[in-house]
Amino acid sequence: MNTPLRRLANVVLVMFVVLLGAVTWVQYLQASSLDSDPRNVRTLYREYGNARGPIVVAGKAVASSVKVDDAFGYQRTYSDGSLYSAVTGFYSVVNGRTQLEQAENDALTGRGDQLFFTRIRDLLTGRRPEGAAVETTILPAAQKAAYRGLGDQQGAVVAIEPSTGKILALVSTPGFDPNKLATHDLAKAGAAYTKLANTEGNPLRSNATQEIFPPGSTFKLVTTAAAVESGQYTPDTKIDSPRVLQLPQSSATLQNFGGESCGGDQVTLTQALVVSCNTAFANLGMDLGDDALRAQAEKFGFNTPLAIPMNVVKSVFPPDLDQPSTAQSAIGQRDVRATPMEMAMVSAAIANGGTLMKPYLVDTIRSADLSVVSKTQPSVFSTAVSSQTAAELTQMMVDVVQHGTGTAAQIPGVEVAGKTGTAQTADGKAPHAWFTAFAPASNPKVAVAVLVEHGGSLGSEATGGAVAAPIAKAVIEAVLGR
Repeated sequence: MNTPLRRLANVVLVMFVVLLGAVTWVQYLQASSLDSDPRNVRTLYREYGNARGPIVVAGKAVASSVKVDDAFGYQRTYSDGSLYSAVTGFYSVVNGRTQLEQAENDALTGRGDQLFFTRIRDLLTGRRPEGAAVETTILPAAQKAAYRGLGDQQGAVVAIEPSTGKILALVSTPGFDPNKLATHDLAKAGAAYTKLANTEGNPLRSNATQEIFPPGSTFKLVTTAAAVESGQYTPDTKIDSPRVLQLPQSSATLQNFGGESCGGDQVTLTQALVVSCNTAFANLGMDLGDDALRAQAEKFGFNTPLAIPMNVVKSVFPPDLDQPSTAQSAIGQRDVRATPMEMAMVSAAIANGGTLMKPYLVDTIRSADLSVVSKTQPSVFSTAVSSQTAAELTQMMVDVVQHGTGTAAQIPGVEVAGKTGTAQTADGKAPHAWFTAFAPASNPKVAVAVLVEHGGSLGSEATGGAVAAPIAKAVIEAVLGR
């Protein structure tokens, strides 16, 4: 009898060990992830039972919590919901949270580490916990100008203050009304999410930060920077610019927009940028090589993760390119992909004398008593180019707006530096229209990138100069108060 009892005791002991291990795993090791899981109903009830902090633009709450008479206690409401949807995202009982509602959830709920002493104070005084206010860097005039400019077209606008990295405008269209997702009517909230997820252009994903696109000729700024930084080229260096370029190791050819000449069999680097000469930049890219182009692109932020604090999809300059692929990549085609955020960063770095500041969207976090919990300090992301190269690129971009493809961005009394882009996409679809710029050229206050998908209202007839440049102009004017 002793042997069977010992075996049974051993089995029971093993079961207890397994049980204790499972409990420890769930209650301790998994506690944090389970607690933060948006599907955790207990977490939702706890969060909704306290007032969530507001998301603030220029002193006005664009996302706030109001008391309601239901099991949750508070409901999220959004003013100007579509205008700021790429900034705030949504906070939903059914569908979780996105954008700043997700990235700053700990602050908004009051659970962030920086709010530890506030929580202790509330516990000791019996004060009901409240979330912190998240104050953004958004400038309402710039945001509205970008949103109006895009209108019913799919696309995005990003505007950055070059000297600090402050994001002044962040717009993605189509936008959406977060209030429809924030409702406590679970059936309606679920139906609203499904409808938006199935809408053309997927409004729930920001075109400014969560999607990547071929940047087309706006990428020629990166190629130009690589050329000047190499020490082998100046703005006056002449480059071969045939009407049609035969790509090596291939039967394929590359030509300029509309099959046009760039002004001769050779043009200066400046003239190539001014008229956006494809064949010249393809030749230039092959001369520099893919490693030089990639290294320069990475100094501007390509192939590097970024959080603003929302995560931004990495822009891509691909590895291991052959000669034909390098030629196409040098003009922003092939497998080169960029977010509008990235192309705004390219202009911002040039505008700031070659120093790229890290973009950021949250300026200050304040506790419920309005005391400052944290304030973002500008920081350097990278040195993209030398100050001399930045100065030369600036003058070349000014020439683009004054005499070249970007004349639609001209502002009387303000010197604008810019670059157009018309990026080919899938066969049978109209090209994307791009424009990136900064102003005033001599003392930059804003750098902007505009993307209008598939040519917007002009479709296959669109160019970056015709469609995207006027939107950038309106945003610059808004920032400058004109």
